[in-house]
Amino acid sequence: MLKTTQLKNLLESSRTEFILESHSGLSARIVEEAGFKGIWASGLALSAQHAVRDNNELSWTQVVAQLEFMADATAIPILLDGDTGYGDFNNMRRLVRKLGQIGVAGVCIEDKLFPKTNSFIQGQTQALEDIQTFCGKIQAGKDSQTADDFCIVARVEAFIAGWGLHEALLRAEAYHAAGADAILIHSKHSQPDEVLEFATEWANRCPLVLVPTKYYATPTEVFEQAGISLVIWANHMIRTCISAMQSSAANIYSTRSLVESEERIATVAEIFRLQGADELLEAEKRYARGGSHAVAAVVLAASRGQGLDELTRKRPKVMLPVAGIPVLRHQVDKFKRQGVNKITVVAGYRHDAIDVQGVDIIVNEAWEATGELASLNCAIDNFSANTVIIYGDLLFRSYLLHNLLDWDAELLVAVDSVPLDEAKGDASDLAYCSAPDNRAMYQQKVMLRGITHAAKSDARQPDGRWIGMLRVAGKGAQQLRSALATLQQREDFYRLGMPDLLNQLVKDGHAPQVQYVNGHWMDINNLADLERAGRFENTRSEG
Repeated sequence: MLKTTQLKNLLESSRTEFILESHSGLSARIVEEAGFKGIWASGLALSAQHAVRDNNELSWTQVVAQLEFMADATAIPILLDGDTGYGDFNNMRRLVRKLGQIGVAGVCIEDKLFPKTNSFIQGQTQALEDIQTFCGKIQAGKDSQTADDFCIVARVEAFIAGWGLHEALLRAEAYHAAGADAILIHSKHSQPDEVLEFATEWANRCPLVLVPTKYYATPTEVFEQAGISLVIWANHMIRTCISAMQSSAANIYSTRSLVESEERIATVAEIFRLQGADELLEAEKRYARGGSHAVAAVVLAASRGQGLDELTRKRPKVMLPVAGIPVLRHQVDKFKRQGVNKITVVAGYRHDAIDVQGVDIIVNEAWEATGELASLNCAIDNFSANTVIIYGDLLFRSYLLHNLLDWDAELLVAVDSVPLDEAKGDASDLAYCSAPDNRAMYQQKVMLRGITHAAKSDARQPDGRWIGMLRVAGKGAQQLRSALATLQQREDFYRLGMPDLLNQLVKDGHAPQVQYVNGHWMDINNLADLERAGRFENTRSEG
């Protein structure tokens, strides 16, 4: 439903409705979340948040700029406290057209002179606008509205200025005849007697609006029995903000600490929620294309690591120090140097001991009974249109990652073509490719044919060893998801590893392209590897 229609329905409702003041996009969203059906954009509050007086010191264009944020942040209608219309009939025309453009549902204007003064500051000495002049403003506004249901509320200040009931009724009737959709009758008394008397005499000729700031103790039932259409709680969000900020500022100053304040205030996470940060993250997954900013990384790090039992008694393998720095920290730093900042670590064993900033941790609770694909599946929702998947025990030179990201391929695996050394444990993840490494060619077009855990019995030797690094981009992400879904149908899925996924991709007709490398990487499987890793990092040359 259009916001203008929502506001019209509130004014014409068969029961008394209520709206609450707001002065910013954030406060507007909070008002909506609280359950209110509409928002009062208070001139007092909009001025106060900028520390200027409620005397039209805030220009109408500055008001409109703030309203646009409020309208964008919410799906409920906003009724603007438009003071006197910010000038004559021409200013009123421009205002109404602009409000329609930014999605504000209505405006309330008061029959005082421009520039206005707040009604509760020497109100009895304030002059009122000539009735015919004010009626001209109303007609100009109605003629300028672009939506049929846009509402103009005429605010009668006769009681505020010290006039009686007769003048209030005279003005209200004229404003209604000029086209006002509702009448707001204002009062500065602590009892509602004069507005209730007005309501009785008015007899529902058109919707009646009240602002019970001064007579706030009046039971709501009184307004309902009087047939009031809309009650505006007019300034309570800004007053709440002031009290809370004064209290926090005083407390932080006196204690010179944040400990007490942190328990009393909203979390930073709550700010992110109100800002819609999660929606942006989801939108990035859907719309981000290309560029290093769109690249994500998934680190498979759920296992404890065989051959390192004592060293991993209280921590996972990715937290083992290499040259004084945890393995995972080495990986994260290399990713960040390539502009990859969205890094997901799939943890399992002693996940609570992972203490590396800059990563999101997802836990594979069944890590003891499952393999690498089960861990990968835990992170599938964190994939972007360009994602690198690596093993958690992998150390490598930064240029290997740079080259992996640089190639134009939907599926790309890094294969080391250096001759295998079985004595060093090179007899796993053996790669068979469409052609051997031709080091004379740059970006040689070679496709993966399959990966085995041991050399095949035929005469052909493997072309290298997959190093545990895979990149998926574009259509490759969906191809990987499809292959993973196929493997999930197998009874032994819980035992499958990354080589099984790569072989399934080949079987599906989506063979990954091969990027040959020549050393400059290692994995950590035992104490000897850990010792070598220290030398590897201490002698690295990050070109």
